[in-house]
Amino acid sequence: MSVSAARPVAAEHLDVLIVGAGISGIGAGRYLKTELPSKTFAILEARAASGGTWDLFRYPGIRSDSDLHTFGYEFKPWRDEESIAAAPRILSYLRETATENGLDDHIRYHHKVLSVSWSSDRARWTVRVERADTGERTTLTCSWLFCAGGYYRYDQGFTPHFEGRERFRGTIVHPQHWPEDLDYAGKRVVVIGSGATAVTLLPAMAGTAAHVTMLQRTPSYVMPVSKRDVVANVLKKHLGRERGYALTRRKNIAQQRFVWAFCRRYPKVARRLIRWVNTRQLPAGYPVDEHFNPPYDPWDQRLCAVPDGDLFKAIRAGKASVVTDRIATFTENGVRLASGRELEADVVVTATGLNVQAFGGVRITVDGEEVRLPDTVAYKGMMLSGVPNLAFSIGYTNSSWTLKVGLLCEHFCRLLAHMDASGHDVCRPEPADPAMPTRPFLDFDAGYIRRAVDRLPRQGDRMPWLTSMDYHADVKLLRADSVVDPELHFTRSGAARAATDSPPHDDGLLTRGAFWRGGRAVREGP
Repeated sequence: MSVSAARPVAAEHLDVLIVGAGISGIGAGRYLKTELPSKTFAILEARAASGGTWDLFRYPGIRSDSDLHTFGYEFKPWRDEESIAAAPRILSYLRETATENGLDDHIRYHHKVLSVSWSSDRARWTVRVERADTGERTTLTCSWLFCAGGYYRYDQGFTPHFEGRERFRGTIVHPQHWPEDLDYAGKRVVVIGSGATAVTLLPAMAGTAAHVTMLQRTPSYVMPVSKRDVVANVLKKHLGRERGYALTRRKNIAQQRFVWAFCRRYPKVARRLIRWVNTRQLPAGYPVDEHFNPPYDPWDQRLCAVPDGDLFKAIRAGKASVVTDRIATFTENGVRLASGRELEADVVVTATGLNVQAFGGVRITVDGEEVRLPDTVAYKGMMLSGVPNLAFSIGYTNSSWTLKVGLLCEHFCRLLAHMDASGHDVCRPEPADPAMPTRPFLDFDAGYIRRAVDRLPRQGDRMPWLTSMDYHADVKLLRADSVVDPELHFTRSGAARAATDSPPHDDGLLTRGAFWRGGRAVREGP
């Protein structure tokens, strides 16, 4: 055997590896492709298809719970008449985005990331990947990781223990794993849960099932919203698609912010208004306070939106009902409640939530030391203290998720451009005060967050260590302000120093809201 034949093949190296080909990963790929066209990158997707959530979930009626003028990308107008859209249309929109921006060839399907390890000596990540279709394992290296895999486990939804479940003679299904051949026509269905999934399933199944009962332990705030945004459609008709979309987006951002701020500042008034709306939507004499009066204030948890009031319509038509009680045990024919009442069912749907899993459960090590997420603090809601060259995307919990993703992607591209211009190849956020008080990463009272709070990063008590949920504040922080910060440390590794002794000059423009395009810095306004 020749010496050259015995030499190990070097792992493929890329400037950026994006993990996840859902709404965040496709967005990140588009920004990289547009703003930093010289960067090499790949998007690793463990599944066989792109789209993330919108390809994974197949339960009846799945749709957005916020308008697509804000849930969609800023750079790609939403064209449909309906602004509250069904999953197939959202999936088509995402795949159109990938194709239009030349991302299809960058996506590598069946590539599941197992672990990532950072080497300070080499200033790069080593990424261990398993082919989900063949089991083959490979290794890649990259200068930057961008984690865009969402926040929950794709392989397992959350289902609490139910006494006597094994006795039930019907079918039990979790929405995250909906069987394609499930036939519920003419059958009695009980949906356990009161969140966004449950309020979607109830009206979607009511048209076919004999009857659908939403069994909830605790009520949620539910508000009707129009499927069609009349103002948006008028603006697009008279001002054109681009301008109409931009103005609608601004309008809806302001509207979302106003509703949230009003509910937080005047919770008693907001509660009364929501109750008044619910009363007008429900049959006369309906026990609104029993089934639609949560024990918490509006926006302690996310409000559930029902397009055109479809849930209330199903209740008025007698095709659906709501029961507020606790499960004592499953029986052969249904569910017995703590009150002693039994709900008979042929199908039980456990719409009981998600299992939160940060970074897809990937093991992260830095110079041989494993990173414990609860020991880290999130920097600008997009990096982790002590972890170099790793960014992630988490959207808003009080507004459309994608609004923040776009800002994070822009900031990420500006950060990389600044590093190129200044000759640095490593950046690592570190709090100036190691004893800075911290609190949970997300100030949100939803059950799926509470169950995972001790496995997530923390946030600090001041910027840039706060996890902002304010779009306008983030426009300033992530789009207008400098990427340079006293608590973000830039260095040049030995490899970078060896490669060049005269790094490009940064005149400061890139740190103040500009992108690097075609070899020159171009100003971008807020």
